[in-house]
Amino acid sequence: MSTGNIPSYTLFDGGKIPCIGMGTFGSDRVCAEDVAHAVAGGIRCGFRLIDCASCYGNEQEIGAEFEKLFEEGAVKREELFIMSKVWNDMHRDVRASCRKSIEDLRCGYLDMLFIHWPFPNYHAPGCDGDARNPDSRPFSAEEFLDTYRQLEALVREGLIRYIGISNMTIKKLEAVLGQLTIPPAACESEIHPCFGQAELVDYLKQKGILPIGYMPLGSPRRPERDIAPEDVVDMQQPALQKIAEAHGCHPAEICIKWSLQRGILPIPFSVNHYENNLRAVGTDPLSEDEMAAISALECGNRLVKGQVFLWEGAEDWHDLWDED
Repeated sequence: MSTGNIPSYTLFDGGKIPCIGMGTFGSDRVCAEDVAHAVAGGIRCGFRLIDCASCYGNEQEIGAEFEKLFEEGAVKREELFIMSKVWNDMHRDVRASCRKSIEDLRCGYLDMLFIHWPFPNYHAPGCDGDARNPDSRPFSAEEFLDTYRQLEALVREGLIRYIGISNMTIKKLEAVLGQLTIPPAACESEIHPCFGQAELVDYLKQKGILPIGYMPLGSPRRPERDIAPEDVVDMQQPALQKIAEAHGCHPAEICIKWSLQRGILPIPFSVNHYENNLRAVGTDPLSEDEMAAISALECGNRLVKGQVFLWEGAEDWHDLWDED
């Protein structure tokens, strides 16, 4: 797809953001160099939004690819929408985290910086599902607001253009939105056909916050700690496969079309199939009946349960998401 033909969403202030992005989390399975090479390939074939994070451990390698592309004239910095995230152990020093990401990514500024998780509960990269940090604690609106206000200062300083939030719930949003000076432009959440989060998506849209869907394909290659026996594989659902067959494409493209037609910005990650992911944009839309059939796959299939962030006294991972 020609980069000029990629539709965009409009943010709260009238600014534009590409309607699809390229994820960069290798799920502890793909090395930093391979992720970075995939990002370069994705940009060459038309991706303009790149979703990074400090804790993914590959921003330096991605930055080296950015620098090559800028020097070659393959893309200009201002043509990219580069996002990163503050990891949980840097909530008290957001500026240092931001500056490190900008330095590693060699991008001069960030288009959007997210609070990766709404609490400072830390786990080491690559840990297993049984890992726990004794210092973990429940969500605190006061702590979250302290972190958020540091991002507001970065907007005023010109280091970032927009603020993003991630892994929030309606209950948590209700506790903080009324106290913010600069509204969040977007909220990243797990969203895929078997976990559509319709209530949260509607809430975000009502508040003028763009919903961004991570794991939009159901992330079959997510980290081992996030795999449970009861999990459902979205792209193996017969209804979805039937629709893909009718459109002559891979089920992944159908998942992306479904997200886009719901007004969600998907950020799929792929080392080899990023061109196919981009091809799903703007052509051969799903019918109303197909959209309904995919939405009917909803079964509450949350894949990132977040159990590694649990605090002492929590019953189980449902507590992280304010679920009964």
